[in-house]
Amino acid sequence: MISDRVSGTRVIRTVLPAEAEAVTALHARARATYYPAGVPEDGTDWLAAWRGAITRPDGQVLCLVEQGRIVAVASFRTPPDADAETVKLYQFHVDPDAWRRGVGTALHAACAEQWQADGRRVAVLDVHVDNRRAQAFYARQGWVADPGHRPAEGDHHLFLRYAVTGE
Repeated sequence: MISDRVSGTRVIRTVLPAEAEAVTALHARARATYYPAGVPEDGTDWLAAWRGAITRPDGQVLCLVEQGRIVAVASFRTPPDADAETVKLYQFHVDPDAWRRGVGTALHAACAEQWQADGRRVAVLDVHVDNRRAQAFYARQGWVADPGHRPAEGDHHLFLRYAVTGE
């Protein structure tokens, strides 16, 4: 597990179970930015989902804290039916108030460092097709289209992969 990193007023660390509500609120603010007609209600209990992710023994949820406030969060683990060298980035959100300040880049670097330490060779994710900002961010970090996982007709997500080892 990543040890706390302190850089100026920023700390990157594992999210605590007591912080699930703050993470859920950050997630809602971030998601709202790429649904122009409003976030669709799909029945997901996001607070329960985040509590589950935070307490999963086979996953990790990291956050970047600035001046005592969580401003970015990342959740990852080995996806079902994948080999142990693969990690999936299930959630990655930066509070819109913290955009363009290097917060996402710093958290992504910490994730990649953790993936390397865990012996991961490849990371995968899916990103909403309307979330152009996230797609551009991932491209800057080195993510590319996943040739082995093309979107199905009508799918609203693009599938990306990242070479953790830099190969």
